[in-house]
Amino acid sequence: MFPVEENPDINRKARVVIPPIERVYREVSERIDDFEECAVCLTPEQAMEEASRCLHCPQPSPCIGACPMGNNISEALWLIEQGRFIEAAELYRRTNPMPEICGRVCPSQASCETSCVLTRRERPINTRALEAFVADYQRQTTGVPLPEVAPSSGKRVAVIGAGPAGLAAAEDLAVAGHEVTVFEEKPAAGGLLVYGIPNFKLSKDLVQWKVNWLADLGIKFVFNTRIGRDITLDELMEREGFDAVFIGTGAQVEASLGIPGEDLGRVHRALDFLAGANLPDHLLPEGKQKRSKIGHRVAVIGGGDTATDCLRTAVRLGAQDVVCYYRRTEAEMPGNAAERSNAIEEGARIEYLTAPVELLDLDGDGNVDHMRMIRMELGDPDSSGRRRPVPIEGSEFEVEVDDVILAIGFWPDPVIGETTKGLETHRWGLLKVNPETGETSRPGVFAGGDNVSGPALVNLAIAAGKRAARAINAYLQEA
Repeated sequence: MFPVEENPDINRKARVVIPPIERVYREVSERIDDFEECAVCLTPEQAMEEASRCLHCPQPSPCIGACPMGNNISEALWLIEQGRFIEAAELYRRTNPMPEICGRVCPSQASCETSCVLTRRERPINTRALEAFVADYQRQTTGVPLPEVAPSSGKRVAVIGAGPAGLAAAEDLAVAGHEVTVFEEKPAAGGLLVYGIPNFKLSKDLVQWKVNWLADLGIKFVFNTRIGRDITLDELMEREGFDAVFIGTGAQVEASLGIPGEDLGRVHRALDFLAGANLPDHLLPEGKQKRSKIGHRVAVIGGGDTATDCLRTAVRLGAQDVVCYYRRTEAEMPGNAAERSNAIEEGARIEYLTAPVELLDLDGDGNVDHMRMIRMELGDPDSSGRRRPVPIEGSEFEVEVDDVILAIGFWPDPVIGETTKGLETHRWGLLKVNPETGETSRPGVFAGGDNVSGPALVNLAIAAGKRAARAINAYLQEA
């Protein structure tokens, strides 16, 4: 029985003083020599001890409210404390189809962890590591059984995009008894889980395991197919006979700096750079090449998690001077502070209040070799609430570079909106939807994830996919 129901007077004072189990990472000298995961998994004993720190706050627990999927974290931690790891994993999987993934990639400052009341003592429970631990434990010991699937509805659903939102929607729709086909423009499923997040944060084997599990569930995958170019959404519904569509194409069109020299050689877009460094040849999109090395002096432009991933990847490729240039201060940086600390620990540097104004080819070989930079100062807040960076007149200077990586933002692919009748978009091509259901302006078409919200967290994309799946199921039952 759950402890709050069994004993509402559990000894919270004793639990408060239990020391936390710190998350362990491999030694820097070891981890920068490969692309293997950096975090070391908890042992069963560590997991039980860390879970025993939970105070089991009266319902609703703040950690549960902070989780976009509503994971019953408090009860899961009680099960872990008792050594009932399989039950805890099953509890997580009721609400989260990818606990082993979220436990690795959810950032601490934007998750259940920051809502933990023990944060007041600067010692929140490591809920992410515990979620990953039990999910791994189940997968590696008993395996993850396929759920019972409802009788066939006779309805067919097309899922466009095999990222977190699309995979989550596909799973719930298949369990509901619908025939689901996932269309993906790349050679493999996973979206940013495969083509963006580096191996040292998330092993591609985990993503492939999940995709194989979904295939065993009966979901069909069609790769190397871009909806809107190879076949339109209208053709999916009118010619191919799909009864409903979910669009989960994410936001993977990279923004430009808009400065001279961006078209020079050895100026890389972040996702192309990460894919080339992290993926085997057979997973690379058409026309992309495997990257095994890089120059000694590497500049990364941007301040988010993708910029940090590029820094750490460049280090692993052997670059000796890896510098991130960011136009604001650390206080305004949108990325994960812990990941930035890892990057610095691994040898990267960050130059704040600095921005490029031109990329230069001084030796005339067609490749970038210098950047003209300018110092910035912070002015009044802009529309994002962050103080606006203002150039300091007369502060320009040049730096030598061998490679420049641009990690400055992402937009959704506009092609579906441009090629689909009656599908409304707004800012930067984002799809307009009912936020509660994911319904678009086009009947029978739903959407969720980064192509609706803009770039956000994996757990938010999964939650959006699951919300839309519920609405699609209701729509198909009424059709």
